[in-house]
Formats: sequence, C-alpha cells, structure tokens
Amino acid sequence: MSTILELRRVTKQYRGVAAIANVDFALRTGEVHAIVGENGAGKSTMTKIMAGVTTPSGGEVLFDGKPVSFATPRAALNAGVAMVFQENSLVPSMTVAQNVFLGDEKFFNRMRGVYIAAQQLMGSLNFGVDPWATVATLGAAKKQMVEIARAVRQQARVIIFDEPTASLTPEEIQLFFALIERLKRRGVSIIFISHAIEEALTIADRITVMRDGAVITCEESAKLDRESIIRAMVGRSLSTALYSKEDASARPIGPQILSVQDLSMGNAVRNNSFSIYGGQITGMFGLIGSGRTETAKIIAGVLKRRFFHGGEVLYQGKPVRYGIPRGAIQDGIVYVTEDRKLEGFFGSMSIAQNLQVAQLAANRPVLFVRMNAAKDLARQWIEQLQIRAIDGDAHVTELSGGNQQKVVIARSLVQKPKLVIFDEPTRGVDVGAIAEIHALIRRLADEGLGILLISSYLPEVLNLSDRILVSQRGRIVEEFNAADADEESIMYAAVH
Repeated sequence: MSTILELRRVTKQYRGVAAIANVDFALRTGEVHAIVGENGAGKSTMTKIMAGVTTPSGGEVLFDGKPVSFATPRAALNAGVAMVFQENSLVPSMTVAQNVFLGDEKFFNRMRGVYIAAQQLMGSLNFGVDPWATVATLGAAKKQMVEIARAVRQQARVIIFDEPTASLTPEEIQLFFALIERLKRRGVSIIFISHAIEEALTIADRITVMRDGAVITCEESAKLDRESIIRAMVGRSLSTALYSKEDASARPIGPQILSVQDLSMGNAVRNNSFSIYGGQITGMFGLIGSGRTETAKIIAGVLKRRFFHGGEVLYQGKPVRYGIPRGAIQDGIVYVTEDRKLEGFFGSMSIAQNLQVAQLAANRPVLFVRMNAAKDLARQWIEQLQIRAIDGDAHVTELSGGNQQKVVIARSLVQKPKLVIFDEPTRGVDVGAIAEIHALIRRLADEGLGILLISSYLPEVLNLSDRILVSQRGRIVEEFNAADADEESIMYAAVH
C-alpha cells in the first residue's frame, strides 16, 4: 500500500517545551490507523499539524510524497485532509444544515435545497439529527454526529477523527464503525484517535502508541493486545481490571444530603425522585436523552425547574431553589460538567486564574486579589491532581483534554463542596488518568462527601458506585445495590 501522508522528524514546541519531538509517522492509502496514548502524549498536537491547525517548529510533512506546509485548516482541506475535533468546532447559533455546509456555500444559496441535502446526508449516515435544529439545542452526541457528517460531505482523502465515539451510545458507535468501513472501501485513509483501546483494536489496521511526545511503537493491530498497548502508553503495567470492583461491600449510608421529589422540567425531566447520602457514591446510568444531565443541572442551579408543579429539592433537610449556580456553590453543591470546553473553564485564562475565579465564586466578593495566592493555589492543585502543565500560568487551552478535565475538577473541589455531581468525569480521558480520577472520587466519598456519578459507561458505574439509579425518559425507574447489580439488569431497566 502506498503512503498518502507522512511526518518526518516533526517537532512542535510551546514556550520552549516540546509537545512532540522528532516524530516519524506514515499513513497508508485506504487504511484505518489508530493513535493511542495518555493525555499529553502529543496525539492531538501531531494530528493538528497534519490538518493545518498548528504549524510545526521543525521537521517535514509530506502529502502524496511531496513536501507541504498547511498554513490553515482550509489549505489542508483543499488538499484533501479533514479533521473532526475532540471538542466540536460548530457554530452554536446556526442550524445543523448551515454548519454542515459552512465554508463551502455557493454564491447564491437556495436554503430549501441546503436543508434537503443535509437531511439526505444525515439519513445516509444513519444519524437521527434534525437539519433544521439549532446546534446550541443539541446534546454532545448529536453535535459529534454533525461534525462527522461535515467531514464526510467534504469528501476528503484523509479524515482525522479525534475521540469521535466519546459522546456516542454503543449502538451509535457500531453505526460509526460501519461508516468507517464504507469510507475505507472507497479508499479514504482514516486516522482514529481514541482512549478506548478496545475500539482501536477492533477497527484499526495499524496502531501507533505515543508517550511523552514521541512514538513508542507502531504495529499491525493483530500483533497487539490491551495489556501490551497500556504498557507502551504508560511505561509500566496497569491492572487490566481497571473497571473491576475493588471492594464488593458498599460504603455504609451516611446522612441524607439531598432529597429530590417529583422534579419536573418540560419533557426532559418528569416527576423525578431520588436521594443522595453522605459518604456514598450514587451512580446514575441512562441512555442519551434519559434526563440525567438535566436533572443534575437543575439541582446545581444551571437550569430552572418548573415554577409551578416543578417538584421539591431538599438539601440538608431544607428546601432550595437555585436560580444561578453561585447559590448552590456557596451552599456546597458543585457540578462537574460533561462539556469541559463550553462550560468547564475560561479558555482565555491561566490555570491559576481559573482556580482563583472558582474560589471567589464560593466566597464573598473581595476588593483586592493577590496573584501570589492564586499561583500558590494553582501549584497545590497541579501537584495534587498531577496536572501536566509547565506552571500555573499556562493557559488551559494549551493542555491536553485529560489535563483540562483535571482543571475542571480542581475548580470544583477548590470550592470546598459537600455534594459533588460528576457528569461523565472520564470522557475523553486516558487509562492512566481514569485510574487517578477514580481514586479521587473514592477518596472524596471516604471523606464523607456525597457523590452523584453520572456515566454512560456501565463498567465505570459498576466499579465506583455503592448504589445505582437508572434513568429513563426523565425519571428514575430503578435502583440497584451495586454489589448485586450486573450490566444486563441495568441495561434492561434503562431501555424497557
């Protein structure tokens, strides 16, 4: 097979620190090539160079055997290289159809034709997304579908997918894999970045493992297994039982921290009732659209429930109704969002500034802010959560996705909460960071905090939870003792 895209000794530095160094990489025509590695390994930096998002500090990029220098993503796309980003790049105020055709509009547009073409494209991909819907109203999974559809419509010869399945359900993942196979048969070359090692082994022809900005190994996927990939990723052996229960016995029930009765908001949340206890991890599982995130956001003051017949929320025995998150934060309720880019941090600020703003939100306003105190705070949390950053002055957007997630968690914990709501805390996070975040969640519960863990990944829910709530159509339909639950019974409750 011929090579369509190649990197030779490519280096990229930020503020004198190498994100990748002397990287060699080759993509063959019509192959699916997976790239795996821990957060901060250099995966996204390398692929952004291929897609014209970032310019290399050194080395050479070849396309069809000829040296190229893509100054912009448009230049890369014109050459035939498209990228579907981990954090979506859609315009929230525009419709799905407008986003699909964005940058490729004709001089005179017949909007009806645009929407019909977008609808036909979505249908051909088996994506149930309304082309007339505004992107801002879509959930994370459907936004990802729009990103994928846009890349496919551009008929690129190389498509780079950065964590494309992180927001998809198991059924949607299978549809996506079928799409990959169709593209491969058409001769399209695919680069597939994923933290889900099983997915890489399933779909990829070859797998490249990166660590600390360098390529550690590149092999045919048939010659690799999960354990060998993890060993190459982290430089050591991690337990293959990452999602196995450490202790079969549940933590004892502590005092009731939260009681939700008949909570309602439109069609998303309908007469939802459940309780959260201190010193326990309460897992909440449900398929996309089951109302899990909306319920969490109502509790945390991000969304408002119905004014009349909206139900009741009791926090530490007292009725509460938060109009904005600050009231919940000051009372000790924090929400770790599933969408870190849009809701989790201020991208234009440093780590220190993000943590400082979060700390100020939990306390009374102050007239003067001490920057030295902010830097000390950042240094403390960088060390505690093992955030890979040069220092507290590093902008959050300079970090890898997993380290951005750690900053989001640190912003919540610096507010000294009593109840923490984790919404998909390990989405787009590598195996090493997953173990660290899991250990942190367990430690918080052991310290007496109430934990609500929302996750679409059943092994994670079973691994961490003491109690498991199953959400369907806007309300809790079943409760399980985690020690007695299994994947089959939980999934049955979620879909029937």
